[in-house]
Amino acid sequence: MAANKVAVVTASDSGIGKRCALFLAKGGYDIGVTWHSDEKGAQGTVKEVEALGRKAIAVQLDLSKLPEGAQALETLIKQFGRIDVLVNNAGMMTKDAFLDVKLEDWRAIFTVDVEGAFLCSQIAARKMVEQGEGGRIVNITSVHEHSPLPDASAYTSAKHALGGLTKSMALELVKHNILVNSVAPGAIATPMNDMSDNDAKPGSMPTIPLTRPGKTEEIASLVAWLCSEYATYTTGQSFIVDGGFMLVNPQFAGLK
Repeated sequence: MAANKVAVVTASDSGIGKRCALFLAKGGYDIGVTWHSDEKGAQGTVKEVEALGRKAIAVQLDLSKLPEGAQALETLIKQFGRIDVLVNNAGMMTKDAFLDVKLEDWRAIFTVDVEGAFLCSQIAARKMVEQGEGGRIVNITSVHEHSPLPDASAYTSAKHALGGLTKSMALELVKHNILVNSVAPGAIATPMNDMSDNDAKPGSMPTIPLTRPGKTEEIASLVAWLCSEYATYTTGQSFIVDGGFMLVNPQFAGLK
């Protein structure tokens, strides 16, 4: 792999995004780190990437303010001089019953989770086309790309939309050898869920067939594979990593 291959992982200041950044760095990529509110966390990711012998740059990316917010990605690309991988990990989620959700809250989720990913992907893909060497885009969706989350119609709809965008991008960009896939995590032990990988212990989530939340490395390792030389025949797919959650969908047990 060329020494200057570059991967940008949005929201890589903690959780799944940080772990993806580290796995990609181990795979030989220099890393663009973005953060929304946790600059300290982002700088921590930078230091860990650098400890692996790769270059890292962090910028603030605010996808709640579009299109201006996405320009931070253009800044990163200019600083590195190129982009070969984009991992759209940034997102937001709120829960409200369908009858209660407010239009402004619905729009806020779609702005970040769908429009933000769309604009970042467009910026990255245009540069990849210019470079003429192909590329990879991975969208971090959710099991709720495929199955509804109760009392979260906006989030569910946004993740379904991002899944559809993944397929459309895959078809349109394949002629440029840009492969586009999504990874759909189930319950993962992240700071957002008030957990760390140490909390992913068997028996801690008995309603899931594997009886535990997933570890961030179990998502990041798949993302790294999708961005590797071994995934050259894979595009337009959604990879569910959920410990068997989708087989039973325990969130709907007992709903009336």
